[in-house]
Amino acid sequence: MELTKYTDYSLRILIYLGVKTGHLVTVDEVADVYGISRHHVAKAVLHLSQMKVIQTTRGRAGGIRLACNPKEINLGQIVRRTEPHMNLLECFDVEINTCPLSTACALKRVLYQARKAFMDVLDGYTLADVLGNEEDIKKILLQVE
Repeated sequence: MELTKYTDYSLRILIYLGVKTGHLVTVDEVADVYGISRHHVAKAVLHLSQMKVIQTTRGRAGGIRLACNPKEINLGQIVRRTEPHMNLLECFDVEINTCPLSTACALKRVLYQARKAFMDVLDGYTLADVLGNEEDIKKILLQVE
């Protein structure tokens, strides 16, 4: 299973904002820190602001920041809302399924259980949990000694 780059970037943005608590951060700053395109960051920022996990302020002195405490940002919810689907196999999507085994295949059931277990684990964690080593993250992202 592989998450999309969009989800990856969304989670990275949240981590960066989590270590920059109390500061407004620009889209360009996030893009530069991670070496990803400004367009990709801006797209993820828009969606995260619509999800109400980040706040955006327009204008010259504007920027982005977390809209709530990292303990309130559930990783499972973020992944569900940033992934277009969680189809592990073609047969998970009835619209495009062409597999002749669909009605008799036990693999689909097994993978549904695996996907549920994956999401159950993510549901048990918040942004605060992944910021537990905040000082190490700051050293890397902010190049602080």
